[in-house]
Amino acid sequence: MSSPVIMVEELSFRYPDGQTALSKVSFQVYAGEKVALIGPNGAGKSTLLLHLNGVLRGTTGSLTIAQMPLTEANLGPIRASVGLVFQNPDDQLFSPRVYQDVAFGPLNMRLPENEVRSRVTQALAAVGLGGFENRISHHLSGGEKKRVAIASVLSMEPKILVLDEPSAGLDPRTRRSLIQLLGSLQQQTMLISTHDMRLAETLCNRVIVLDGGKIVADGPASELLHDQVLMELHGLETP
Repeated sequence: MSSPVIMVEELSFRYPDGQTALSKVSFQVYAGEKVALIGPNGAGKSTLLLHLNGVLRGTTGSLTIAQMPLTEANLGPIRASVGLVFQNPDDQLFSPRVYQDVAFGPLNMRLPENEVRSRVTQALAAVGLGGFENRISHHLSGGEKKRVAIASVLSMEPKILVLDEPSAGLDPRTRRSLIQLLGSLQQQTMLISTHDMRLAETLCNRVIVLDGGKIVADGPASELLHDQVLMELHGLETP
């Protein structure tokens, strides 16, 4: 078996107010996997995701991302390898036009102008928004903003795509469209934090259950998502 692209070992994290958000969390994700991270509110899911590209640093433990230990020296290449899509796209989109939002990452990678243009075109096409380059970002619908946020990450060609509640706030049609989009992305390893059990079942072969800052289950989605006792015990519902 190949080396894991995400390796988390005994990771613990405590906020400055003393609250323990993660406690000795360990897991591995291999290339090509689509893994759902599920758990009740306050379980530590978003905190964990923010460790994967160094936004937060563990109190104890270690992370290895794309075969690189997460250290200060490796922050640049790790952040280029991990595309983090926030729950609220308005936290990610800050430029007047769609083109500028999607081009932001490649420009900061100091890529040539023609390469930046090519990546923007390809990323918008991948999310079904070809021709949206000159649209005003804050005039878009919620679903379109989600797609632009994903495109802004895809333009950096990350190996790993990390999504925090990607279907939150979407109407049923837009949600189905987003699930189809994510299912069509075959090149990226995915870790998806979600309360949407149907999304998890549709997209992911594996589920990690986090509760109280600890991993309480890790296994096939087809089994864990339909374990009614497990799901109810941790404040979740079966699909």
